[in-house]
Amino acid sequence: MTNSDLDPNLSHTRGPTETQFLEQTIPENLAATAERFGDREALVDVRAGRRWTYSEFRRDVRQLASGLHRLGMRKGDRLGIWSPNRWEWTMVQYATAELGVILVNINPAYRGHELEYVLNQASIRAVVAASRFKDSDYAAMLDQVRPSCPALEFVVLFGDETWESLMSEPVDSGVLAEVGTGLEPNDPINIQYTSGTTGFPKGATLSHRNILNNGFNTGELIHYTEADRVCIPVPFYHCFGMVMGNLACTSHGSTMIIPAEAFEPRATLRAVQAEKCTSLYGVPTMFIAELALDDFDSYDLATLRTGIMAGSPCPSTTMREVIERMNMSEVSICYGMTETSPVSTQTRTDDSLDRRVGTVGRVGPHLEIKIVDPVTGETLPRGRAGEFCTKGYSVMLGYWEQPDKTAEAIVDGWMKTGDIGVMDADGYVEITGRIKDMVIRGGENIYPREIEEFLYIHPDIVDAQVIGVPDDKYGEELMAWVRLKPGAAELTAEKLHEFANGRLARHKIPKYVHVVDEFPMTVTGKIRKVEMREKAIQMLDT
Repeated sequence: MTNSDLDPNLSHTRGPTETQFLEQTIPENLAATAERFGDREALVDVRAGRRWTYSEFRRDVRQLASGLHRLGMRKGDRLGIWSPNRWEWTMVQYATAELGVILVNINPAYRGHELEYVLNQASIRAVVAASRFKDSDYAAMLDQVRPSCPALEFVVLFGDETWESLMSEPVDSGVLAEVGTGLEPNDPINIQYTSGTTGFPKGATLSHRNILNNGFNTGELIHYTEADRVCIPVPFYHCFGMVMGNLACTSHGSTMIIPAEAFEPRATLRAVQAEKCTSLYGVPTMFIAELALDDFDSYDLATLRTGIMAGSPCPSTTMREVIERMNMSEVSICYGMTETSPVSTQTRTDDSLDRRVGTVGRVGPHLEIKIVDPVTGETLPRGRAGEFCTKGYSVMLGYWEQPDKTAEAIVDGWMKTGDIGVMDADGYVEITGRIKDMVIRGGENIYPREIEEFLYIHPDIVDAQVIGVPDDKYGEELMAWVRLKPGAAELTAEKLHEFANGRLARHKIPKYVHVVDEFPMTVTGKIRKVEMREKAIQMLDT
């Protein structure tokens, strides 16, 4: 598969196929890594003060897998994991893969009704969980919903008697060998639920082949080797943590480093310094928080080389600071979605600064992308904005037990992302917004990303998000939510208009300004614009 048969004037391109492709299951790949790099560190949990070499890690993973098998878990059964980032999460990820048990990632922020929904929607047989996290009493919530979840047979809490038993019984090599012969790369191995900002969340079902290759290729493009030590403050329950983090590491013999249960900017930088990390992950808001620390310059980040920024569009000013102040000269921007395992495009380490701050890179190996008219599906000329679509090994198996939703999302093998993108002559893609975020003001289509980028040049603004709100005259008007630097003067709509006048087209200047200390976010650091709109409408109605 090459690009030679494609019209170079159209927004359609394919990634290289001469690069390595892993036709393995996750346990096969882990076994090969442990064989090659058994004495090198695999996992470090800074908070827990624990660390494992690859030989020790694989031994404990197989011990847990043997325990889960004795508990009665079999290939195709669903096991839910409900926990913040801890070493136990990583063990469960790889132990379920050993058995072909489908791991269902449960959002740490879920409340009782959301928990009950996923337990029943995926017919989960067992849940392994932390007893609590922050203000969430997981044990109590599981007790509360259990009578309403007929498929749920086992609840295991980290540190309880059952967990200790699972982790201490001997490895049953015979059983694991027999189970392993029945596993195939295309078997489903993971279900991740979409955020569900509209309606109930859908369970994106991913295979060994999906996520192992995506983690491997992501790591390849930033040149991971067994010498790399990767700081992972992004959530494991999301692809960013468990695929781009864990699987990128274990497929290269690199070290997974957990700085804390949840993101804390100081804990992250302390871990980078203490563990001599070469790579650091985060969504833009995480890097912004780290750079804003009053003692930022006291941390020694000299060992950093690379890292990944993903999850939401990155302000160009932040990207430049990460490269210059955090020593991450080879930092990469990744773009994708859970349904594509997740990465579809990625900047390369030798890309120019402009490419890395202005685009989300080029298509990844063994993948295909195109930009289409969201109404007709027609492939658009280069330089024209349209819906970004992905095809190839990374596209999910489907939404769990929702064939109708799957058919809407995947057409002729192409995953429709719902994102607006523009492809340039060299195949680099710029994401300019979400189709659903587009604001239509008086017939003009406005993409908030452009305005957000402009607002970052305001001397008093630290972070900005732009949404559309109802308007009687124009249908929609723009509202900017902004976070200001400490000590900054009050920012009003009038002052912002004065600042933007002559620099931004008049119809793109926000009519309303709302100053906040923080934005409503998901656990993964994505801005919840749906919630912002709801709050904005309430404010404007009062």
